[in-house]
Amino acid sequence: MIVLIVVVVVAVFAVAGEDDEPDRTPTSPTAQPTAGERTASRQPEGESGPRGDVKITACEVDPVTKWADAKLLITNRSSKASNYIVQVEFVDASGRRLSEATAVTSNVAPGQQSEATAQGVEQITAKVTCRITDVTRFAS
Repeated sequence: MIVLIVVVVVAVFAVAGEDDEPDRTPTSPTAQPTAGERTASRQPEGESGPRGDVKITACEVDPVTKWADAKLLITNRSSKASNYIVQVEFVDASGRRLSEATAVTSNVAPGQQSEATAQGVEQITAKVTCRITDVTRFAS
């Protein structure tokens, strides 16, 4: 059910159109936070494009559900109201991918901030690091 919702949201954003700035920015593994149940992002200074708009503010595994989630702060630095799709992966201390999740937020005005959560749905018992793997920004 969650996958279906994500597919529908992605399709809607794809039809919405793109802004005049780069819309997809893959990240490098070197720009990621250190391992821990609660980990804030260590975003490189001066990152440009959509990736520079997103910061991980918390990374944790829920003690009850054992699902990982990444809390995100999205700041629209473009000149147009924009929609965002942020893909996050959860990795263990050795860098092995344990799960992934997607966060979506829409109609973020220029200069405005929006909080979003990328919620995993697989049980994880290890400490995790959250890594942003892709950011897509579309004009609203």
